[in-house]
Amino acid sequence: MILAKIAKVVIIVAMLWSSAMTPALAVNAFCQKGSDPQVNTALGCVPVKVDSFVIWLMPPLFGIAGGISFLLMVYGFFLMSTSSGDPKAVQGAWETITSAISGLLVSIFSIFLLRLITVGILKIPGIN
Repeated sequence: MILAKIAKVVIIVAMLWSSAMTPALAVNAFCQKGSDPQVNTALGCVPVKVDSFVIWLMPPLFGIAGGISFLLMVYGFFLMSTSSGDPKAVQGAWETITSAISGLLVSIFSIFLLRLITVGILKIPGIN
């Protein structure tokens, strides 16, 4: 009972402290790195221009896609090793592994496809 009251007090103090600090952080809402304007967020300085934002966002997205693909492959291999020779379980595990590999390949070739469609075919200006 006492721990619940302490937890409530800690939560209230944390909420009040964060709301008190918000106006101080709002003063430095923009940060400048080079010539591109950026906004200061919890993730760091996020670029405002679309091309800079895409360049900033792509590495984490590819890392997440690769991590999910790896985990799905491990899960498929685990399913295959615990299938005990059941043809339906082996087929399901094989489909999981194949889907993970094909998803990884699509994420790898997505930049090439984006550039081919936007620059090569549609000739959209501003995308290099």
